[in-house]
Amino acid sequence: MTLSTIDKNTALIVIDLQKGILAMVGEVQRRAVLTQTRALLDTFRALNLPVVLVQVIGAAPGRVEQKRPHSPRAEDWDELAAELAVQPSDYRLSKERWGAFSNSKLHPYLQERGVTQIVLAGISTSIGVESSARSAYALGYHVTLAIDAMADTNAEAHDNSLRRIFPRLGETGSTAEIIALLQQSHA
Repeated sequence: MTLSTIDKNTALIVIDLQKGILAMVGEVQRRAVLTQTRALLDTFRALNLPVVLVQVIGAAPGRVEQKRPHSPRAEDWDELAAELAVQPSDYRLSKERWGAFSNSKLHPYLQERGVTQIVLAGISTSIGVESSARSAYALGYHVTLAIDAMADTNAEAHDNSLRRIFPRLGETGSTAEIIALLQQSHA
């Protein structure tokens, strides 16, 4: 479903836009995601709406078939991108699971602020963003996905999330469409 409305109590959740994850996607994708996310951040901050910056710092301990990288990570691997211009009012969340809601205090944080809708952006579309969208939907939030503010290391997985999964979890829209509706709902 395409974007129809933005609630007054909406929060922006930015998934894993940190140096180590950003290095996994191409330069064109990286620039596009950072540019669109920054536009969303600027708008949410100007409207005094909650901004959540999520960074992954580890992984779940379970066994998986896919090989995990064992090389040591760079010291700044989990450092958020400078382009996000982190503000003191931003809620920072570190996670060790794919989704931002798993084993975290995100849901209580949003509930305390009366948030009814979330806008998601970040990397990877099919992993962190999709997992967070699934949890948000299950928790009863209206979910909006900023499709031009996300990327994935796998083009097929990205496309599958956009075309098959996201329409079942919420509404999709461009950064420009989301910003226009945000400004309209707060006029």
